[in-house]
Amino acid sequence: MDMTINSDPSALIPEIALLLGAVTGLLLGAWTPRRRQWTIRVLAALACTVGLAATAVAATRPVDVVFGTYVLDTATHATRAIVLVATLLLLALCGDTVAGHRRETEFVVLVQLGALGSMLLGGAADLILLFAAFLLASVPLYALAGWAKQGTAPEAALKYYLAGALAGVTTVAGVTLLFGTAGATGYDAVADGIASGPGGAAAVGLIAVLVGLAFKAGAVPAHFWVPDVADGTPPAVAAVITTLPKIGALVATYRLLDTAVPADVVDWPLIVAILAAVSMTLGNLAAFAQTSVLRLLGYSTISQVGYLLMALAVAGRASLAQPALLFYLAAYAITNIAAFAVVAATGQRTLAGHRGLFHRDPPLAIALVVALLGLVGTPPTAVFLGKLVVFTATVDGGLVWLVALAVVNTVASLFYYLRWIAPAFGEPGPDHERPVTRARGWARGTALGAAALSLLLGLGGGVVLNTVG
Repeated sequence: MDMTINSDPSALIPEIALLLGAVTGLLLGAWTPRRRQWTIRVLAALACTVGLAATAVAATRPVDVVFGTYVLDTATHATRAIVLVATLLLLALCGDTVAGHRRETEFVVLVQLGALGSMLLGGAADLILLFAAFLLASVPLYALAGWAKQGTAPEAALKYYLAGALAGVTTVAGVTLLFGTAGATGYDAVADGIASGPGGAAAVGLIAVLVGLAFKAGAVPAHFWVPDVADGTPPAVAAVITTLPKIGALVATYRLLDTAVPADVVDWPLIVAILAAVSMTLGNLAAFAQTSVLRLLGYSTISQVGYLLMALAVAGRASLAQPALLFYLAAYAITNIAAFAVVAATGQRTLAGHRGLFHRDPPLAIALVVALLGLVGTPPTAVFLGKLVVFTATVDGGLVWLVALAVVNTVASLFYYLRWIAPAFGEPGPDHERPVTRARGWARGTALGAAALSLLLGLGGGVVLNTVG
């Protein structure tokens, strides 16, 4: 692929818009009365809108490499679009949680910085930029996990931070080993260096970097923080942490494996396939016995990463691998946000708390069904098409056994999702909770909108796949 070096900062308008939105919002928030801090959310939404417009324009241009380290190609443009759309939905979802809060500005700024880190991860073509983006996608979210400062949020934030510190050290050690092996940090030069260098050192370095990226994605073996953080934080915070980092981390992993590490030197397809199999199986098995809906969704995100890793396992061996990954990421982000938005709207954190939801709020119950059956992969939701394309790509890549395991896991996952859906359509008990009120209108609107968007993306998925393909 012919690439031209681009040193024009205007090529980074989506990233610059998010950065300016965060910095400007932080400065304005310090002087804005609490009752008017909603303007900072509006500023953030405007930054996302500008970024989306710039992404649409940039997507029509040839592939570029900005400053020699940041690739502007289909994967980067798709990452930008998915992150920005997800951020807009998350800003709407958090409306009920942060409105009037004395740290409302900080919440919005941290979300923008985390989104910026995820975008940079997706386009990084240099090991140094990869690690810098890893930190930017991590540190703001550590603070966000403890933002509420109540209940178990401090404990969740501490677990998240300690796991992230270990993952960060592991990542930088892996980057150092890869640099020592290849004598370079740019992905193309790393690939040449690894091909002529010691394969053992390259394998250890790659595994160390994969552990760090697995932490950001919430995949095995760095998955243990996910359910604790999901259950220990407000639903709006949990939605951010289980959605935004995954997007950039998985695209970054795909680019690193496909570009920088020759499969004939390090057998990374087998490594990633094993991680995919263990992640989807462990996530589903652990979700079966959960009564907390947030812990259930936490384990569900681990299993979803397992399905997404299937596309990475056949990177470079199946033409559908990259389009499948990007489409599934978009479908997952929207559907996952819809599920967390339902929890935020109801204010209930247990399966029993959602009993009789359909009798109290039929549209919200339908949004819950769309979100949960969407996560299973039921037509016509977007995740169904995403899974179908990922499975097809994996078969084309020769990993039929992994597809068979994924089908079994998909069928099994229906059980614990139905444990949530069935009570929602049952008769309310004598001690059922009060109905959803307008006090959580932002979360309710986000749930309905995200569920509708999941259906629209599923129905129009052919057009989207042709675009990213």
